[in-house]
Amino acid sequence: MTRAYNFSAGPATLPETVLQQAQAEMLDWHGAGASIVELSHRGPEFLQVAQEAEADLRTLMAIPDDYAVLFLQGGATAQQALIPLNFAVPGQKADYVLTGHWGKTAIKQARPYVDVNIAASSENGGFRGIPARADWRLSDDAAYVHVTANETIHGVEFRDTHDVGDVPLVADFSSSIVSEPLDVSKYAVIYAGAQKNLGPVGVSVVIIRRDLLERAGQPRADIFTYASHVAKESMLNTPPTWNWYLAGLVFKWMLAQGGVEEFARRNARKSALLYQVIDNSGGFYRNEVEPAVRSRMNVPFFLKDEALNKPFLDEAKTAGLISLKGHRALGGMRASIYNAMPEEGVQALASFMRDFQQRHG
Repeated sequence: MTRAYNFSAGPATLPETVLQQAQAEMLDWHGAGASIVELSHRGPEFLQVAQEAEADLRTLMAIPDDYAVLFLQGGATAQQALIPLNFAVPGQKADYVLTGHWGKTAIKQARPYVDVNIAASSENGGFRGIPARADWRLSDDAAYVHVTANETIHGVEFRDTHDVGDVPLVADFSSSIVSEPLDVSKYAVIYAGAQKNLGPVGVSVVIIRRDLLERAGQPRADIFTYASHVAKESMLNTPPTWNWYLAGLVFKWMLAQGGVEEFARRNARKSALLYQVIDNSGGFYRNEVEPAVRSRMNVPFFLKDEALNKPFLDEAKTAGLISLKGHRALGGMRASIYNAMPEEGVQALASFMRDFQQRHG
């Protein structure tokens, strides 16, 4: 079997060694006589998996002790609704900086519970940049400020953490978490769907500064209360054990590879190579994002002639390069080059793109 280089934005490619380990342990986890997905989430076997996963993630991200770490169901979109429910009173203002499709989704999820103030937006410019901090119009009494650290579809990424004063800063890091070192202490809440850099679809990571858990928030069922999940160590209900287990394997793989510092170096090289091919193509390919805020994780690009889209995708698939079609909201192409995408995969894509241009330019 020959595995393709998978540039999907999520569910995304996973490290091959992680998949092989999961395959080897599928029928019998460490002599338990059953798969880890068949064992009780409250039994000693899975508790070991869960505790090691949290400890490894804390090591990877240097998460301070005054932050709780949760492994939850529902994806990042569910967290976008739970955040206002837990951390704002009914009708309270919450500030959102809008930089792309997923920022709009976050606002949609929050509107039933808070008075959304769009403090800054790059929508008029087609989500090709990030509004300067000086242009943000933050509320005096906001419950929190929300940003989307990396816009998966539009390919825009915050390269700096902006100061918002004493107001809690909340960030969706789904596409860029553990891609480079991050000062967790600058954020009150970090959340991310696992299916891009952390593991498989079906589990999300939420990192919460513990003092926020004291907020009363809004009337809600206990299952929607972060403090209750923290008290039960992410086992208020039966968690997605297989997904959590696989994420834990990814964390161990990352640590063995050298941690986030090493992946930051790899990601810088991968993205630089791909943008170089695009920028040096004489307009055959184009990326419309302002260079200073181009994503290292998601590279959207367009061909000079849309009639070439299908041949590009067909020939790329034949060359072992899959999932390059852009999101329907934007069109064109997109290469997602998360941590698990090896540098050889990006080199293969760059070589294919140069060859395709030579033949069709």
